[in-house]
Amino acid sequence: MAPTSSAIAGQLRHIIYYHLDNISYDNALFFAERLVAHDPHPRSESSYLLALCHFRLGDFHSAYEISKAVGYRGTNVSCSYIFAHCCLELGQYKDGILALEKSKSSWSRKCSVGKHSATGRAQHPDSASMACLLGKLYRAYNDKTKAIHNFEEALKINPFMWDAFTALCDMGAKVITANNFKLNDTLLESLSADLLNGILSEQKESSAVNPIEPQPKKPTIRSAGFDTGGDPFDSQRPTAGSEMLLGANFLSGENDFMSKINAARSRVMITTESGLESVETPTSNHTDSNIPRINYPAEPPQAPTRKTRNAQPMESSLSDIPPKIGFRAGTRRTHKLQDKSQEDPLSESNPTLLRATASGVSGIERKRTVSGHPVQPRQQSEEPGAPQRRSARLNMFRGANTKANSGTSTVGPSRELKKARPPVSRIVRPNSSSSNVGRAVSGNRKPLEENGMDVDHAEAPRVKEIHPQPPVTKPLEPDPVKVEETLKYLLELLKKFGSGYFALSQYRCAEALASYISLPRAHQDTPWVLSQMGRAYYEQAEYAEAEKYYRRLRIKAPTRLEDMEVYSTILWFLKRETDLSFLAHELVDLSWHSPQAWCALGNAWSLARDHEQALRCFKRATQLNPKFAYAFTLQGHEHVANEEYDKALTAYRQAISADRRHYNAYYGIGRVYEKLGNYDKAYIHFHSASVINPTNAVLICCIGNVLEKQRQIAKALQYFTKATQLAPHAAQTRYKKARALLALNQLDEAQKELEILKTLAPDEATVHFLLGKLYKTLNDKGSAVRHFTIALNLDPKASQQIKEAIESLEDDDSFDDSMMA
Repeated sequence: MAPTSSAIAGQLRHIIYYHLDNISYDNALFFAERLVAHDPHPRSESSYLLALCHFRLGDFHSAYEISKAVGYRGTNVSCSYIFAHCCLELGQYKDGILALEKSKSSWSRKCSVGKHSATGRAQHPDSASMACLLGKLYRAYNDKTKAIHNFEEALKINPFMWDAFTALCDMGAKVITANNFKLNDTLLESLSADLLNGILSEQKESSAVNPIEPQPKKPTIRSAGFDTGGDPFDSQRPTAGSEMLLGANFLSGENDFMSKINAARSRVMITTESGLESVETPTSNHTDSNIPRINYPAEPPQAPTRKTRNAQPMESSLSDIPPKIGFRAGTRRTHKLQDKSQEDPLSESNPTLLRATASGVSGIERKRTVSGHPVQPRQQSEEPGAPQRRSARLNMFRGANTKANSGTSTVGPSRELKKARPPVSRIVRPNSSSSNVGRAVSGNRKPLEENGMDVDHAEAPRVKEIHPQPPVTKPLEPDPVKVEETLKYLLELLKKFGSGYFALSQYRCAEALASYISLPRAHQDTPWVLSQMGRAYYEQAEYAEAEKYYRRLRIKAPTRLEDMEVYSTILWFLKRETDLSFLAHELVDLSWHSPQAWCALGNAWSLARDHEQALRCFKRATQLNPKFAYAFTLQGHEHVANEEYDKALTAYRQAISADRRHYNAYYGIGRVYEKLGNYDKAYIHFHSASVINPTNAVLICCIGNVLEKQRQIAKALQYFTKATQLAPHAAQTRYKKARALLALNQLDEAQKELEILKTLAPDEATVHFLLGKLYKTLNDKGSAVRHFTIALNLDPKASQQIKEAIESLEDDDSFDDSMMA
């Protein structure tokens, strides 16, 4: 009977998901095309899977065309989702927005976090994923209001949508971190059985097996007749007829151990009337190895009783009679040992000897009385019809290979028989952890007792294992309390990450550093946190400290490319030409097509004062990623160095177009207008940059510079004062404040600032020149001459101006800082 169409389609879907999960996208694409050929209906899942395979392979155009027919109309949520992703990659933002808006009525309103595990997945993306994608499209479409709304909706449904949170921070939205990372009603409603079972099944699959707890299924003993060609080492492989051979109780595990004992007792008592010898001695048709075992019907084995050598007395029906399973297991073991005779010393001499040993090994030497003592052997009968001793029967099969002392009738077995006994004990042991029949596994064979008592411990019944019930493995029950505590812990951890990221996005660097330092040590040493902390120090202009974090980052993740343009800029500020060149070459060798590598290479050329080469590198970076705003800004800086101000303005505006909150570009435009003498426009752009980054002392100082050049000294002093508060160790900012104080004739304040400045920059000629001017105004001619002389020694090039200042000490001239202009 031919399979149904739905069965074929279902199997193809399984194969596609298998290859997608194993990152075999080419295979997945091949079978996705087979699925479409089998089920060409455009509204079916086949179109979505085919588009998904193309998307995973990076073929966005093909995925766009395949999913467009259904995805653009919004009739299939999955197709709309993959179609919108393609629109985001290809810049077709409006099409993606329309597709998601049309499919909004079909969104799943529940969070599907718990449905994604190693054994299952949600059929369609949930509303949190859809809203987050819609927010990204609106952001790319420059609709900030709707983008923020959709990102907030995604976080309300699922607070683990980290990219939605970072997008809100990057857009400059007002975010309350504590309100985003908390257990809201929507998330609590999603804690259904799917979520609990998903998490607990992951825990069960990933946890180590407890050797104390019994497993639900033990490896079974195989019949030679039913499994002649199978792998004896595969303990999980099912065999034909195994249930008939072993019985339902044995296959069902060991949770009901006493029921098996009772079953064994009833089977053993059937054979009681035949006598002890008939039980412990194999019949002739089983002793003959030439008769194939497959011709005989399978007989259910009898569960052996287990007790220790020094066990307490138990019922006679279980202790007096050796279990019949010893005979049956011995026959099955014979077939296994013929294929693997090299594992046992006896098998090297004669395989028939091994079979006879296996059949007769459950004899007198292992018989015990009720009290546990060995049964006294009977004397060899002299009558012709008397049954032979076991050793005599064994000698019949040995022939010439038998040792001299093994032919005699003794109580103890031969040395070879002792070696063969432990493998037999592994066959009849019901709790054996492996189906390697007859193989001597290292660590599984127990040594013989030193007191000479010939006892096989594996065969000896153990009462201690019978009386107590075996431990019952309790199934993992869904525990909503534990799951809720886990989620709360993760959300508290996310609050710290979120607080640090949001603070850094607002350029509150000290607050961001405090949040990241509060993280556990293991998280602090991750590449992402190291990069964030290095960037926080970079924004504070603490380049030496920032370089330490990025150096650690390079050790932890030498192949990481993200934020390497910042690291190269830090090395540029520190004037480490060798380190910067080495970093650039490493990044270029690592990824020739990454914009970060070309930015690092451009910074290296810029530090070497080769601005043309630097410009080529920065332009290459913008070609690789037109949305890489920092590369446009670096282009502008190089154009300013070449005094190409129009080209610089174009580059800075392209950077703003790529990122509206890229304050460096506003700062660059302000610098250009300041050099061109257009102080009003310079002030506007410096102010715009300071609105984005209100904690940057350089930006505030630039505003003060513009105001000072417009002769608004008092207003400029306010900005200089604020800048010194933000960066108390910045010598340049404090110098400008002192100069403004001198211009406003606030001599005492100016003197305090200059004394601090002299400590910060003792070898700076301009500081001593300004001190000389101050003391000249205070009529302290001796101190004025001394500081003028120090300035002359530090900067001989300014000797003309300094000499003029010394000569004018007798004149009552106004304040002049021409040397500092």
